[in-house]
Amino acid sequence: MKKVVDWIFTLPFLVLFGLTLAVFEPIARVARLFGLRPMEVTMGVMQQILLGVFRVAGTRLDVDRSEKILPRTGYIIVSNHQSMFDVPIFGGLLFTNYPKYVSKKELGRWLPSVSFNLKHGGNALIDRNDPQQARAAIRELGESCEARNTAVVIFPEGTRSRDGRMKSFRSGGLKELLDAAPSLPVVPTTIDGAWKLLRNSLFPVPFGTKVRVRFSEPLPRIAGEDPTDLIARAHETIAETLREWRGSDG
Repeated sequence: MKKVVDWIFTLPFLVLFGLTLAVFEPIARVARLFGLRPMEVTMGVMQQILLGVFRVAGTRLDVDRSEKILPRTGYIIVSNHQSMFDVPIFGGLLFTNYPKYVSKKELGRWLPSVSFNLKHGGNALIDRNDPQQARAAIRELGESCEARNTAVVIFPEGTRSRDGRMKSFRSGGLKELLDAAPSLPVVPTTIDGAWKLLRNSLFPVPFGTKVRVRFSEPLPRIAGEDPTDLIARAHETIAETLREWRGSDG
């Protein structure tokens, strides 16, 4: 019976999700003609709409945000990675921080709205087989976010976790970002439950999935700090949050 319910709500969810991406692609293209900020607002609106679309599949979003995270302020959001849905979730929740992303270049080719945003919205598309290109793209992104006081999201695990278990961080890209944006505080961010949405590769999407997000208190930047220590603190904060949640959930 559960599988039947999953399928009943998966179909309208996928249709509405796809339509939202398709409708906003031409809107984003027009908005970009007027500058980067109009496009950022357009993408933010789209991602907030997508948060509503998740409710069609019964997805429940539980958000815990530090009161020290301010709107229209730049941060380096360091998060674990569980699903392709992490991006629209963060985009909707951090609307007024205009978040940018470090993403693999393949995603810049075929997804309506998403690919256009990644290519033309000030993000970093990296070639995993070309470390020099990846470092340069991440550095350019960090410098831009530093100058414009906007947020940047990075998933240092490198790939998403298919079972929710957190992986170790690949620190190279994050160190490059920290160096390029020395004044942006680091926000350890934890997401859990999003992996379950893709447990069946979308067919179907499990109905009633609970996704938890915590934006922990920002870690201030200190001149001359050891980036390895800062990355370790962020990793431990995320890991501790996952232990807390999973312990409380039994």
